Amino acid sequence: MAKKQLFVYGSGRHTKPFLNHMARITGKKTPNICFLPTASGDDDAYIEKFYGVCSQIDVAPHVLKVWVNSYDHKQTFAEIINAMDVIVVGGGNTLNMLAIWKAQGIDLLLKNAYGNGVVMGGGSAGSLCWFNGGTTDSRPKELSIVEGMRFIDKSHCPHYNSEKSRRPLYHNNILEGSLTDGYACDDRSAIHFIDGKVEKSVSLDDENHSYYVYIREGSIIEEKIDGEIIS
Repeated sequence: MAKKQLFVYGSGRHTKPFLNHMARITGKKTPNICFLPTASGDDDAYIEKFYGVCSQIDVAPHVLKVWVNSYDHKQTFAEIINAMDVIVVGGGNTLNMLAIWKAQGIDLLLKNAYGNGVVMGGGSAGSLCWFNGGTTDSRPKELSIVEGMRFIDKSHCPHYNSEKSRRPLYHNNILEGSLTDGYACDDRSAIHFIDGKVEKSVSLDDENHSYYVYIREGSIIEEKIDGEIIS
């Protein structure tokens, strides 16, 4: 059976080390890697940055846009996703992204691809979406809870060290039972899961880390996940 692999990081920015790491864990020389910029409304500048990073590593880059029409786009979403080795989801509005995916059936296509061994991942909205829930800035005024696709049945918190409200709110939501125990990533840190279990953490420097966050005897515990620095 194919390994189910997920690679998530705290920030939605494209970084060469993280994209290269995702490509390498496929085990293929020049894997097909597809960027889903749905959460940013298929932002052209974001897509251009993706191609720029991919030009520095050994991959074949692709982009799946959702703001399309039948006359100009002749490949189905299924045909695109099924041809990929890596799926990278970008940052932006998590709630809107998930609603569009559900309406278009993309969520089911991703689930099927994940089960077939396609490496999934991303940062910010692109990390939150794979878990059972977390906090998001997808609604007006304040951070709120959004439910994810449950590829991993734990909660998640991106931007753990860069947005001051994220960490205390994540702790409070777990303590109150609004969120389950789960995983948090600083902006420049990532977690690699295999078959739903943590394989390791990787970071871009020694100041960014990933954590397992849970309750013990009524108090929040943060366990730093052992890992390595990549560049």
